[in-house]
Amino acid sequence: MAPSNLETVKEAFGALSEEGYEALLPLIHPEFEVTTPPELSSEPDTYRGPEGIRRYFESFYEAMDRVEFEPTAFQEVGGRVVVDFVLHARGRTTGIEVEQHGAFVWTLRDEQAVSLEVYPTLDEALEAARRAGEVADQ
Repeated sequence: MAPSNLETVKEAFGALSEEGYEALLPLIHPEFEVTTPPELSSEPDTYRGPEGIRRYFESFYEAMDRVEFEPTAFQEVGGRVVVDFVLHARGRTTGIEVEQHGAFVWTLRDEQAVSLEVYPTLDEALEAARRAGEVADQ
């Protein structure tokens, strides 16, 4: 039996935490896309496919020597998976610890992520997932 979308996303966070970002790549669909919004990133950009994920993390590690995404809650909403998270990072040169809260909306197809939307708050992510689910039901 195929895992649920929720199980797949939990597996992705477990793989990232235990094995690093390379372990995410099999879970990323070739058509995958995520855009880091300006309000949550010093360098907003769009990343596509497994290579985009690799590029995202490699650019992060140029400035940071530690990057951890800590999920605090998982919910399935409108056929998508919403994840409340805390990003922990430490500056490579400065050693300064930073923490940023946010929420992801994952869209999956055939047990792979096809898109990831990033929001500054869980409420915004939940609303976006609900709206997307309503559109999909029409």
